[in-house]
Amino acid sequence: MNKDTEIDMKEVELNVLDPEKQPMTGDGQVAVVEKNGSVKLKVPEEEVTFTGLSKEELMKVAGTPGWVRTRWVLLVLFWLGWVGMLAGAIVIIVQAPRCKPIPEMNWWNEGPLYQISDPEAFSDGLAGVEARLDDVNQLKVKGLVLGPLHTVQADQLHTLNLEEIDPSQGTKESLLAVVEKAHKKGISVVLDLTPNYLGQAPWFSASDADGVIEKVKAAAEHWLSLGVDGIKISDLTVASSSADWSMLQDAVQGNRTEDTKKRVLMGVVESISAKTVSHLINTSGVDLVLSDLLSSKKEGGERIKDLDTLNSQQRSLGWGLGATQQDQLSKQAITPGLIRLYQLLLFTMPGTPVFTYGDEIGLHAGQGSESPKMVWDIEKEPAEGAAVNETAEAERKERITVRKWFKSLSELRGKERSLLHGDYYPLYSSASSLSFLRLWDQSERYITTVNWGESPETLKITLAPTEGVELPETAKVLLSTDKDTEAETTVRLDNITLGPRQAILLQFPYTG
Repeated sequence: MNKDTEIDMKEVELNVLDPEKQPMTGDGQVAVVEKNGSVKLKVPEEEVTFTGLSKEELMKVAGTPGWVRTRWVLLVLFWLGWVGMLAGAIVIIVQAPRCKPIPEMNWWNEGPLYQISDPEAFSDGLAGVEARLDDVNQLKVKGLVLGPLHTVQADQLHTLNLEEIDPSQGTKESLLAVVEKAHKKGISVVLDLTPNYLGQAPWFSASDADGVIEKVKAAAEHWLSLGVDGIKISDLTVASSSADWSMLQDAVQGNRTEDTKKRVLMGVVESISAKTVSHLINTSGVDLVLSDLLSSKKEGGERIKDLDTLNSQQRSLGWGLGATQQDQLSKQAITPGLIRLYQLLLFTMPGTPVFTYGDEIGLHAGQGSESPKMVWDIEKEPAEGAAVNETAEAERKERITVRKWFKSLSELRGKERSLLHGDYYPLYSSASSLSFLRLWDQSERYITTVNWGESPETLKITLAPTEGVELPETAKVLLSTDKDTEAETTVRLDNITLGPRQAILLQFPYTG
């Protein structure tokens, strides 16, 4: 090895340090070694963290003229914004349309009444009525009208006992059990105390009326003290003309306070005009009058006129088809289509709809004075493989359809103010059809159109000039029995064609 090579090797040895002798840095930084053996360290820059102004510094800055002016500007802007929002809210409130005050409503105005004149035919007496209250409750009824249930022989006044239940219908205890269970479900119970319900005249004879009224008063006090919510009587015209009528009124309507549930005094009238019904409502002091106007008047124009006469008294008015005689709808509405048509009409007319048991399924009326047996378990389908009577099966399915229709109408009326207590306006009438409008304040509006005739009819819906009320050009079909006019479709109001024995319920919104 020559001398120059030895010098190079020494320079390498000097430049390469033993790893054990390599300088250490405190933060793991790699030391850079210079050729002359000095070590160069890379020192990280110190991080600067802003900790804010101290109290003294803040007070010093806050007192400067610039910040004082800024604070005053922000304060003024805040109060100007607050006052502006307050003024805007006041303007909105002042310009917003006023809500119409809700009229006084009683429980008998809030839903349909359901008559069970013969508990034995309905479901094996009063015990059966109690057992079937769940089914009745599904119909959204607000009141049961039971009876008459008391003991009496036809036209025999001396046999009258208004405080004793006919053993064929049940016992006093079974009646009270019905009342208790019905109350738990929000259903009120009205007891029919028509004295001579099996005889020729409800009050026996004109000369007997005063003495019989006194007995009805005593019985009313007895049953009301046991929890019954009201009394119903027939032939209100005769009863209210009695000298003792005010005693019965006091027994039912006396001692009413805001904190107590009102008891209803309900009367039935037949074969009198709408004007006479209106007069009777005003003079008798009765809470609810059930008339037979819908049954006795067949022409659309006559029915519209009766509605025109009575709509302002709707909270004291009951409507039924056959209900005054405690007959089923099917006695006059002889087809399933007509049954649904009259259900729609009753639920949307201004007043309280009154039905007889079985109307919700289109139960066929009994022969003569016989009460028809209620049909239950219509949802039960034939057993698999069993022989099927096609006629009976078609009838079962139709009953399911009718009940579904009834329930949808009852639920709709219970929640829509326009149908509960809304204003009424006639729109159209002919020999076999009619149409009217129901509306309340800013709620949804409803138009009922029905054609009970045997031929198709075109209804041209028009509204007489009325302040604040206008009809749109079109409306939505909410419910329909007519296959040619399906629900959820839109129809023009100036040209609605209804098939024979068909009905539709139209809906349109409040537009302000």
